Amino acid sequence: MNVLHRATLAAIATLALASPAVAALKAGDKAPDFKAQAYLAGKPFTFELAKALKKGPVVVYFFPAAHTPGCNLEAHLFSEASDKFKAAGATVIGLSAGNTDQLSDFSKETEHCGGKFAVGADPGAQIAKQYDAVLEKKPEWSNRTSYVVAPDGTIAAAYSDLNPNQHVQAMLDGVKSVKPAKAAKAK
Repeated sequence: MNVLHRATLAAIATLALASPAVAALKAGDKAPDFKAQAYLAGKPFTFELAKALKKGPVVVYFFPAAHTPGCNLEAHLFSEASDKFKAAGATVIGLSAGNTDQLSDFSKETEHCGGKFAVGADPGAQIAKQYDAVLEKKPEWSNRTSYVVAPDGTIAAAYSDLNPNQHVQAMLDGVKSVKPAKAAKAK
């Protein structure tokens, strides 16, 4: 194999690893309903997707494990954008199958979630499996995959990439793509 051929193969492999993976659930697919033990600013509660959807779109973002570098950054970025999501009428929940015993603290720590959105436990990655958001090399943890679920329960947007930097923008764009519910017509 000549040097040029090796260089070409290396470039293709690098691009394949650098590009976001495609989430298995696509826009228009039905989002699996779920309930999860969650925390908001350290306080426990049960998050129910169906209940949250009554208020507007829901961003469901899966992350591998609390208190890990990429997940810390991603939570911080979602925290910084929380006012933009609220202004668009969206609820945000992060779900993780890793370090679930640390989610209460993770939800309230200023450098992570800062109490601005909920994080939920997904023991055994059961919810992640339904959303095809399982980390391939560590299947007991969730992959870094984000979805916007429209109020009608369908996927409006999906984004999967282990790099946390573009998830927030992809989800903000996805929330903006959700059509507001039509007002009931007066009789």
